Amino acid sequence: MTLRQLWVAYFQYPAIIAYIALSLASILVWAEFPASPVRTALAAGSIVAAYPLVWYCLHRWVLHSNWMFKVPFLASTWKRIHYDHHQDPNHLEVLFGALHTTLPTIAGVALPIGYAIGGIGGAAGALAAGLLTTCVYEFVHCIQHLAYKPKSKVIAEMKKRHMAHHFHDERGNYGITSYFWDRALGTFYDRPERPAKSPTVFNLGYTDEVAQHYPWVKTLSGGIVASGHPRKRGDNSEKREAA
Repeated sequence: MTLRQLWVAYFQYPAIIAYIALSLASILVWAEFPASPVRTALAAGSIVAAYPLVWYCLHRWVLHSNWMFKVPFLASTWKRIHYDHHQDPNHLEVLFGALHTTLPTIAGVALPIGYAIGGIGGAAGALAAGLLTTCVYEFVHCIQHLAYKPKSKVIAEMKKRHMAHHFHDERGNYGITSYFWDRALGTFYDRPERPAKSPTVFNLGYTDEVAQHYPWVKTLSGGIVASGHPRKRGDNSEKREAA
């Protein structure tokens, strides 16, 4: 995949278009109720600075939680926002977050902080910053999952860490563009440091045994709890049938 093809694929997703449109709307709100340049910069900068920690906390303690699938009305949300993504990390339809979960989260973080700093204008500036930062995160996430080889050593290192999270051990490397909080909180790793592959890297601990008690995700998945590498599941199923 070339860089041009990557950009084309990126802008085909409705979520990205929605983020950009809403960021432009936020800028228009700021123009109508402007905060001072200093307060606007402080509001926007606060969101950009907070983003790595917010993402780390959400990724580690919400998306990789073992409590959401136990609640019937949250099971479908957990399945959509992360279980399906780990079941097949190359499945592009679930590569981007669902707007009904991402937008409330972005607004819930950005608006109170921005309003406290600069009123309506500060809130609008903070929301625009949050939306545009999300676009950056999603673009890097595309690079990490699509067949594009980054030329930048920094981006290549990000991709290496994220691929380890998806294909080796999901209990670490929670960052997307920054691994500062992984280092600070002891979840940063390189594959040689964890020679054994996690048995739950593709199902996040939602096994057939767990599904017997909490069946909702399994039911939504067509009665299947897949395990093993996504590219090898068909071969495994054929072998089981032959046996």
